Amino acid sequence: MISRRAWLVVVLAALAIAPSSAGTRVQAVQPDQDLPRSTPEAQGLDPELLDKLVRLIEEGERFPNLHSLLIVKNGYLVLEEYFAGWNAERLHTLQSVSKSYTSALIGIAIENGEIESVDELVIDYFPQWRDELEEDPQRAAMRLEDLLTMRSGTDYHERGADSPHFQLNRTPRGWDRFYLERPMVQDPGTIWQYDSGGVILMSAILQQRSGMHADAYADSYLFPALGIERSSWFRNQDGHPHTGGGLHLLPRDMAKFGQLYLQGGRWGDQQVVPRWWVEASSRNVAPFEPPRGHVVGYGYLWWILEPDPDGAGQETIYAAMGFRAQYIFVIPEHDMVVVVTGGTQNGRDQRRPIGFFYSHILKAVGR
Repeated sequence: MISRRAWLVVVLAALAIAPSSAGTRVQAVQPDQDLPRSTPEAQGLDPELLDKLVRLIEEGERFPNLHSLLIVKNGYLVLEEYFAGWNAERLHTLQSVSKSYTSALIGIAIENGEIESVDELVIDYFPQWRDELEEDPQRAAMRLEDLLTMRSGTDYHERGADSPHFQLNRTPRGWDRFYLERPMVQDPGTIWQYDSGGVILMSAILQQRSGMHADAYADSYLFPALGIERSSWFRNQDGHPHTGGGLHLLPRDMAKFGQLYLQGGRWGDQQVVPRWWVEASSRNVAPFEPPRGHVVGYGYLWWILEPDPDGAGQETIYAAMGFRAQYIFVIPEHDMVVVVTGGTQNGRDQRRPIGFFYSHILKAVGR
């Protein structure tokens, strides 16, 4: 049996790799406006504890190879620090944080009527291959929700250079076909296994229904609303973007995406991502028994974390997480978003931001 530590190493090493409750007040950012600025103390955060954390990151021994740390509290950008030569204008890899953006696009496509629901069968998106795909009853039963919750039932995994995931990454064309032909080993919707392939397939699903791959769909329906003007995707020779981990953005734009979810998918006067989708995505659909460190389960391409141990304990924290220490933490209880980017070299170091998130950032919240 894989240990908890080894499990998280596998998950974070893969390439690619709950919203506010009704009672939580969220300071909404206005339309066409970047995140307004304030100070930690003005927004109820302990500046000394945050300064200590920044110094530790700068020293690079306890928390090595990190590139940025941003905190948004009550809708205000209260901390923005860059390290190791990085700056605010340099695009950064998101790795598996890309998955949470892909989830948002699926929610938008459902709201737009291009996708009917998460209960649609995956084979229905690919009529050109339907006859052969439905020969396997397990594959024929796979739903979009099974991809969103990483319970596809396929053999797709990311453990080692010869794994299906790294085979896909080396394949210049046909990522959709590669995934759809994976052997089935479980009934869909039953067993959770980290799976970037199903997320990569979602770009092809968007293309089948809207005529646009995920990168173009984001440029049409997500990025303009947030004022995101610069982005980059890794694509294969078919022009299929790697929605499992190929997106690059500015860290500040990562913070805006987290704030968008904190605000229930609303940016100013525009409902960018449906509120019901934010609520569904940040629900613990696939709980981990027992919890794996601070991680207690999985939603629609968002990780579900335990609540603030010193808080009211009523609201979970959810996060987008990626290889080499890329994180967006959304903390509804404290009206807060935290972004970390990095270039860590091993699994232990890339997990450290989860630790200091609980030991320093949550501890800095005024009670």
